[in-house]
Amino acid sequence: MSLVDESPVNSSSSDDFAAFLDAELDSTSDTISQQQEEKEESDDDAGGDDEDHETSSLIERTKRRKISVLDGTEEPNGSTSHIDQIEVLEASVKEDICTHPGFIGGMCIKCGEKMDNQSGVAFGYIHKDLRLANDEIARLRDRDLKNLLRHKKLYLVLDLDHTLLNSTRMSDITQDEGYLMNPDDPMQDGLKGNLFKLPFMNMVTKLRPFVHTFLKEASNLFEMYIYTMGERAYALEMANLLDPGRLYFDSRIIAQGDCTQRHQKGLDVVLGQESAVLILDDTEQVWTKHKDNLISMERYHFFASSCKQFGYKSKSLSEMRSDESDTDGALATVLKVLKQVHSMFFDPELGENFAGRDARQMLRVVRSEVLKGCKFVFSRVFPTKFQAENHQLWMLAERLGATCSTEVDSSVTHVISTDMGTEKSRWAIQENKFLVEPRWLEAANFLWQRMPEERFPVKEVKVNH
Repeated sequence: MSLVDESPVNSSSSDDFAAFLDAELDSTSDTISQQQEEKEESDDDAGGDDEDHETSSLIERTKRRKISVLDGTEEPNGSTSHIDQIEVLEASVKEDICTHPGFIGGMCIKCGEKMDNQSGVAFGYIHKDLRLANDEIARLRDRDLKNLLRHKKLYLVLDLDHTLLNSTRMSDITQDEGYLMNPDDPMQDGLKGNLFKLPFMNMVTKLRPFVHTFLKEASNLFEMYIYTMGERAYALEMANLLDPGRLYFDSRIIAQGDCTQRHQKGLDVVLGQESAVLILDDTEQVWTKHKDNLISMERYHFFASSCKQFGYKSKSLSEMRSDESDTDGALATVLKVLKQVHSMFFDPELGENFAGRDARQMLRVVRSEVLKGCKFVFSRVFPTKFQAENHQLWMLAERLGATCSTEVDSSVTHVISTDMGTEKSRWAIQENKFLVEPRWLEAANFLWQRMPEERFPVKEVKVNH
């Protein structure tokens, strides 16, 4: 994505900055050579020293070109006049006043002017010290969307931890997980290509089952971003495990330091139109401004430390020497949903004008089919005197297509309860209605289908006298 408009009249620095940023931003361009990609990767890993040198070099070339403009301005008889040079330059500026679309190191990427006060949003993951003005961000998003829609693609933003993988510190490996560190253990054959020991980070990482197939198939339908609350060094290392050939993400790796709001993720640092973005994340709370774009993922707890972190007392998958299913696991399930939304968005029966469509609306329709036709009453699920309509489970049920009520009647299909002994629970048994615990509703949300009710029975709460 070029940061300057194509124009026969360019400022003194636009050629240098435009050429450089085109290579950085336009990740879909076929003109980027493999050598450039390898250089950019090494720049990211090196910590920025080469970037500082390159930026300084660009700034220096900009200064030299400004001087050459002055030196090349002559009077008709061949002599030069300082006053005439200024007048020529002032006339040129009036003809093409720079809007300052963005900055690198405080210097405008179009005109080269040094600016102390810079507005807009920082895009440091694209290039160190890069900041783009709001108008330029809007222009780039519009241009990129048009290009993406021509290729019938949307945007997909992917969380890392507990969504695509699970990591733990080596020091947190339990005795039951010791086989993971033993190269001679028979379980190692099944873990090849998915379990990585990273001693330089004191870390072990396990990729989620089906992740390689997921990324390969999703890349045909989406331009993908990684977006993590982890630090950049960790994000780059995880991206290298997931995408060693740099086929899927290129420079689109957003880390904690790129966020514009503390403890929150936002699409303001994603160069994609919100109406064409879908998000996969296990933590809904970090996407308060973009819940309509979000597909909540069931957390992947492979390591014992992960279960402990979230308060689970059960054994982890690794301690049980088990794992998620490749074919029926979380990523395989959500891939079907993504394909369904993509298919609806680009439905040929709706015509070829994709610009006015909204992927969030398609996602809403797919989600509303999960529990369509169900009617719920909740019993001993909400705190006393809590406004039921505002509870997250009530709102989740409605998003999944069900209707909810505070009173039982013949149209109720399910009573969702935490205690078999409540009046509404007993009514459900008497009237032959489904009686399920809240996890049944949560499972439907993660698995995108109505689960067998008998797998989620309500237990009787014992009262101690």
